[in-house]
Amino acid sequence: MAMTDPNLCPANSGLVAIGARLRHCSRITTLGFRPNFSDYSLKQQQQLISARRILYPTAFYASLFNAMGKPTFPSVHTYTFAMDKIRQTAMFQMLGVPHPKTRVYYGPRQKQTILSEFSFPFIAKIPRGSARGQGVFLITNPKDLSTYLNRKGPAYIQEYLALDRDMRIIIIGRDVVLAYWRVAPADTFKTNISQGGHICFDPVPAAALDLALSTADKCGWDDVGIDIVESQGRFLVLEGNMKYGTKGFKTVGIDYKQMLCDKILNNEV
Repeated sequence: MAMTDPNLCPANSGLVAIGARLRHCSRITTLGFRPNFSDYSLKQQQQLISARRILYPTAFYASLFNAMGKPTFPSVHTYTFAMDKIRQTAMFQMLGVPHPKTRVYYGPRQKQTILSEFSFPFIAKIPRGSARGQGVFLITNPKDLSTYLNRKGPAYIQEYLALDRDMRIIIIGRDVVLAYWRVAPADTFKTNISQGGHICFDPVPAAALDLALSTADKCGWDDVGIDIVESQGRFLVLEGNMKYGTKGFKTVGIDYKQMLCDKILNNEV
């Protein structure tokens, strides 16, 4: 689908986006991503430079606008931590955010110590660039571990929590816009909807909602789906998902695109 034509947008809207998330909102000018800034027309370059804030700047431009002192939505921090479990875990540990026992191992010598700190079963993940439940492995024996360690890069090891569900809490701006449970199918430990999990709208505990909001605030994330589990009476943050799915919104009859557009136009983010 084509990007919104900036010439069709009201001249006084003053809202400029780069990424495609808002292309259906006619009152917001979506320019599209150009890897070379010079590929934007002079008019478009001026729109970006003079805009009060850039919407969905993409990971490429978010840090550049941040260096210029120009705010963006989502925040530069939201992009910095996207699909990077190592950075997220380090931040959780630094901030004291409750998080399952997790360690990262670099190089063969460090990886040889995994079994001195974790007992089978445990979870191993591809720490960067993986999403939708891909790159997550249940390690139950030495063969599983050896297979996982054959891949290049750091080993991201996390304690296994024997649970069949977790909570997905979606925050836009400073508000929870949707919260639900994700329940794993009988044949897997993964709760991801793309892996066969299903959505359950039983009430999400208020303590989990508060933890999600405080985590997003501390980390500087303003457009994120935070996954939380309850284990032995404690709520633990698993990770933040900046590329969260929207099936939950459809399930309850919320037009996600219109909701997002309205929140921006009403200055709620």
